[in-house]
Amino acid sequence: MTDKRKKSTQAEFTKWFGPLLNALRELGGSGRPKEVVEEIAKAEKIKDSQREEVVKSGILRFDNQVAWARQYLVWEGLLDNSQKGVWTLSSKGQETFLTQDDARTIFLKWVEIHQKAKKHKSSKDKIVQTQEQEEPEELDNEITPTLLEVLQSVSPIGFEHVCKRLLREHGFENVHVTQASHDGGIDGYGTLELNPFVSMKVLFQCKRYKGTVSRAQIGDFRNAMIGRADKGIILTTGTFSEDAKREASRDGAPPIELIDGKKLVKLFEKAELGVKPKIVYEVDYNFFETYMKK
Repeated sequence: MTDKRKKSTQAEFTKWFGPLLNALRELGGSGRPKEVVEEIAKAEKIKDSQREEVVKSGILRFDNQVAWARQYLVWEGLLDNSQKGVWTLSSKGQETFLTQDDARTIFLKWVEIHQKAKKHKSSKDKIVQTQEQEEPEELDNEITPTLLEVLQSVSPIGFEHVCKRLLREHGFENVHVTQASHDGGIDGYGTLELNPFVSMKVLFQCKRYKGTVSRAQIGDFRNAMIGRADKGIILTTGTFSEDAKREASRDGAPPIELIDGKKLVKLFEKAELGVKPKIVYEVDYNFFETYMKK
């Protein structure tokens, strides 16, 4: 990659600072990451091809850039950082409208703060070095790339069985993996009890790869499950195309839940299946900013 290309990508995510604030205002002041990403994509008319582009670790580039934009806005005090899984405007953020020049100023400000902090850190400390990164790493979950690599390295049959275990950990009963007979693209089935009176049969398909699941693959799976189950689930270590997402929730068709690599990791973490929890404290640079000026 040329130096010119590196310079153009290093701070590319700053262009989402303003749209992110606007999206949260449109959502009423708060929203879950997926809702915010969808709102920005709609408002900015982001093409499907851009939504589906991935970085080296396999996560979606656009989603990743929005996550980094959110982190800088938290440091700047424009977003609250109080509740995990929900992005919320602060009172300051509610009244702030950012131009691209404003976003660039915020970016450079926090790069300088990080660089000053880096000079005083020990060799064991870690700090975000955004200015030196060609592509920012995913923020929400440091374990994501490592766990995805492990899941992508197991055998296809092994992946089906570990998904079976995951479904059991999340409340499914009578979960079975079908025999290796290419049963119409169905890899397994189980039952989910919604309450003491209602339960549903669910069919699932497992795709262990780094690629993108297409709309046609969603359609093939739906055709295989029609008349056999109430709901379908596709679990993959990769991603889903935007057309695939639309097809999965198409009106009048049996619904299919899509579990991509990022969500798959979160499900493993929630069940503490194959991962060990650890406590990590992140420095609140916004808190210390006033003391740096004295």
